[in-house]
Amino acid sequence: MAKLYRKAMDVAYFISVLIAGLSLVAISAIMPWAVFTRYVLNSAASWPETAAVLLTVVITFFGAAACYRIGLHMSVTVAADTFPPRMRRVTDLIVEIMMAIIAVFMLIYGYKLCEATWNNTIAEFPWLRVGIAYSPIPVGGLITLLFIIERLTIGQPHAEADPHGALPVE
Repeated sequence: MAKLYRKAMDVAYFISVLIAGLSLVAISAIMPWAVFTRYVLNSAASWPETAAVLLTVVITFFGAAACYRIGLHMSVTVAADTFPPRMRRVTDLIVEIMMAIIAVFMLIYGYKLCEATWNNTIAEFPWLRVGIAYSPIPVGGLITLLFIIERLTIGQPHAEADPHGALPVE
């Protein structure tokens, strides 16, 4: 069962990285268009900035989940690194529990945000519901929660689980 869960988390990690990466590529393609229309055509397009902000939301929540899984998330361990191994394990468990609380918060309140704004639209994209634009929040929370469950039950993924070879060597 642990192998199956690890494989599922590998897929979730890959999809998260893919979505975040494609969003970054899209922003990189959109922003030159904004500059071109503003400075060359002297008629700024209204949609590129809004699209970049929406894609930044996608990058933030999918990218953060992926980074959390492989240990590249932001953390300050100066004090914890000085603890004896047993106390360090307790500290790590407390961190995982606190992260789970944050992930559940993102999941629940992100869902409520999507639900509350579902019928609103964005001026530059009238076909796009605001609830859909905010959906990376609860989805990212769910993925992060699944990664936390993976760490707590079967341990941190090993280097072979990371298709990019970006896991830190311990």
